[in-house]
Amino acid sequence: MPLTDLSRASSLARLDEFCRKHALDYRDMLASAGLPEDTLQQPDSLIAYTRFTQLLENCARASGHPLFGLEYGIFQGTAVFGRLLYLFKNANTVGDSLSELTRYYHLHSSAAEVTTSVQEGMAFLCYEPALQESTPSRQIVELAIGVGLSLMRMLMGPAWKPAGVHFRHGAGSSTKTYARLLGVTPQFNSISNGWVFDASLLSLPLSDSDPGLHALMREHLEKMDALSVRELPDYVQRLIRTCLPTGNASIELVADYLMLSPRSLQRYLAQEKTSFQTLLNATRKNLAERYLQESTVSLTQLAGILGYSDLASFSRAFQRWYGTSPRQWRKEHGLGLHPRRLAPHRKAPVWLSPSGLPAKSGESAIE
Repeated sequence: MPLTDLSRASSLARLDEFCRKHALDYRDMLASAGLPEDTLQQPDSLIAYTRFTQLLENCARASGHPLFGLEYGIFQGTAVFGRLLYLFKNANTVGDSLSELTRYYHLHSSAAEVTTSVQEGMAFLCYEPALQESTPSRQIVELAIGVGLSLMRMLMGPAWKPAGVHFRHGAGSSTKTYARLLGVTPQFNSISNGWVFDASLLSLPLSDSDPGLHALMREHLEKMDALSVRELPDYVQRLIRTCLPTGNASIELVADYLMLSPRSLQRYLAQEKTSFQTLLNATRKNLAERYLQESTVSLTQLAGILGYSDLASFSRAFQRWYGTSPRQWRKEHGLGLHPRRLAPHRKAPVWLSPSGLPAKSGESAIE
């Protein structure tokens, strides 16, 4: 489910902290760019890339600090990538990690392009924003270069020794200040924006990588990338079925799994004439009928399987669906009344827990 000229609000990670360092009220700065005050509380929501760009320009102007974007990017670190970071950290090599970055960056932001290339023994990691020529871009580009620096340091540690860094624009401050922040003196008015380093670094292995987790994240992202709005309700129901036994089949959890904000998920579902609550109720109803017909599971067990806190809550819901109690429904349909215990239900993946962290193994799991 690709984005269109948008960026995830996680791009504004720690804006409140960084604004305080420069005597700015982040809420005033968000408002100056036409962004909602609660943007930082919705990291998976989408914001207009042009508003993001305007925000950084406004912050630089209001603070009187021309390198606001660059220092903010370094200050943020890699947290801006959200769940994508699990993919980058668990690739086999630095080169593999950067390949994943370029392949899936559009899930983070569709308004810029990240590319990698190798020429004459040197590797290039470049960032190009999709902005009109008249739109200021220095702050957003320098922020991206700062985030890129944090990513390369995370992947390589002390081995990261850049050969150069390039900017299309001119210097916003003294070259000495840039060199202090970036570890190398930039080349300005260049043909591209990006880092340059020895191509041999691409083959460095990532010491803490987990191939199993990487494969799971890759499969999950491929599904999200291909998922259309029309297919979303069915996919949400599959996730609900997986989450129900954990007792936390909430819209917040499912939306987080899909890298969406709850508000965005509801909007997409509304386009398909449904809602999360409708899908949750339908899933519970269908599963309840199936279990009552095809098994002799006890009603207390069934209440747990369907994510209800107790039998009374399940019975009230069942009464609304069928106008009778589950016990009476089973009796009326001539089904077995002697429950047997089910085998322990397969434990839900850890990354469907409230922490939202991917599991090391298990099942694989858009704005």
